[in-house]
Amino acid sequence: MQPSFDDLGTPLRDVTFCVVDLETTGGAPGDSGITEIGAVKVRGGELIGEFQSLVNPAEPIPPFIAVLTGITDRMVATSPRIGSVLPAFLEFARGCVLVAHNAPFDVGFLKHDSQVHGYDWPDFAVVDTALLARRVLTPDETPNCKLGTLAKLFRTKVTPNHRALSDARATVDVLHGLFERVGSLGVQTLEDLQTFSSRVAPQVRAKRHLAESLPHAPGVYLFTDDRGEVLYVGKSKDLRNRVRSYFTASETRTRIGEMIGIASGVRGIECGTSLEAEVRELRLIAEHKPRYNRRSKFPERQHWLKVTVEPFPRLSLVKQVRDDDAGYLGPFSSRKTAERAMAALHEAFPIRQCTDRMSRSPSMSPCVLAEMGRCVAPCDGRIDPESYGALVTSLRSALTDDPGLVVAALDKRIDVLSADERFEDAAVHRDRLSAFVRSSAKMQRMSSVTGCAEICAARRTDDGGWELHVIRRGRLAAAGISPRGTDPRRYLEMLRASAETVLPGIGPVAAASPEEIELVLRWLDSPGIRLVEMDGTWTCPVSGAGRHVSRLDNAHSNEDHRAPGEPRRRMRPLGAAAR
Repeated sequence: MQPSFDDLGTPLRDVTFCVVDLETTGGAPGDSGITEIGAVKVRGGELIGEFQSLVNPAEPIPPFIAVLTGITDRMVATSPRIGSVLPAFLEFARGCVLVAHNAPFDVGFLKHDSQVHGYDWPDFAVVDTALLARRVLTPDETPNCKLGTLAKLFRTKVTPNHRALSDARATVDVLHGLFERVGSLGVQTLEDLQTFSSRVAPQVRAKRHLAESLPHAPGVYLFTDDRGEVLYVGKSKDLRNRVRSYFTASETRTRIGEMIGIASGVRGIECGTSLEAEVRELRLIAEHKPRYNRRSKFPERQHWLKVTVEPFPRLSLVKQVRDDDAGYLGPFSSRKTAERAMAALHEAFPIRQCTDRMSRSPSMSPCVLAEMGRCVAPCDGRIDPESYGALVTSLRSALTDDPGLVVAALDKRIDVLSADERFEDAAVHRDRLSAFVRSSAKMQRMSSVTGCAEICAARRTDDGGWELHVIRRGRLAAAGISPRGTDPRRYLEMLRASAETVLPGIGPVAAASPEEIELVLRWLDSPGIRLVEMDGTWTCPVSGAGRHVSRLDNAHSNEDHRAPGEPRRRMRPLGAAAR
């Protein structure tokens, strides 16, 4: 189907331009005042109207400005102040694209005075003819891009003379002359013009047509090369506008610029909801592992802390959850974070840290940790298997239910170190506590939703319909929209019937990646969500790790905002009450 003009952009012939010029008493807003405003409104080459007014700047006009412009103090003595002129100009320019020669100067004065006098500045699109001329014209054609020089080049009907209306009329002819130049380069719409006015390499600008086949809808886009290899995956609420932005000056990332140079196609996958788009993005990145995506490429790279199953269990760092009745904590995104959490647990529970296999009646030499009192030393028979088992039971409870013993032990250690002004050591223990508490809270949240065989939830859309999602064991199994005026339950039943079958697995991330589960949880926790159907129990322990996370955030925030040279504050234990 042939695309409409709306799909292609706004044709320049249909855009109303307001070409404006100012005369002022100096070069900086706030330090100088406006003495004259002149503006010309045009569309499709036709004159629609003109605006002109002298302005009393409420300050003497410098002699050299008076000589340059011909505007004297006597001429503006009875003229209105800018606060009275601005409303009329803003009404004249309403709905237009502003055009000015050296636009930052003129627009800067108008925005400043609007703010000073309490007028809302409209979100004007702005075209700078000076900037556009520098992109189009070569030094062989013109020695510079001053308005007077360009007026001679384009043979404007009016000669610029440093009076606002005359200069605005000359700028109109310069604008139309520049349109003729850029038209031969494929610039036919306002969007093309704004892109052309930016510092965009010609080879990048030439690929902007890749976005034209994409819809104005939420979804996922995939940049591909000439062999069909996926280079980059992204998501957006508006596929076409997002992909278009890659071919403009707003895209400044070096790696993405390199990717655009290689890309030869863009494929879009339209999604019914924003959550579906986010989940599809994660899955496609994990599937294709595009070289220009930095995150989410290797969800299989996970680290877990495991409480081993043996006569005298210990903590072990593993990469996979097995059906072995062991206790697990995770997943951790990095080995370093997992090691910090392990150190926090060892601080609270003095279980063995050696990796030797032990029988129920070991007779081995104790290690240095036993001599330091940091291990109960089952190796030499100091503790029987039953007492050691009770210690391990408390450890497993801290992983999945109540982390209070770990928090108390680390708080005590941090308090002692802070009292001795050993702040660096205290920060190390704080980071260990943070790694443990955050991972425990995350696992408890994930386990709560992955334990539910199915959750059906809905949220009202802006147009009166409903977003519908079917979530099975933490995995998004189906998504859709029930339009306004229809029965959402009928649509939900159809979604449930066609939704992906998700079987139970081992561990809290068996059916989906941790990132996908976090996206689902974030959506379920967002305002306006209604739970329609649920198969299972979605709960988190009252005494769980989640209640400690906000206190950790506050502790880190207080430390991060310490002024340069300010001494470190004595760290408050996590469980301490605020005073």
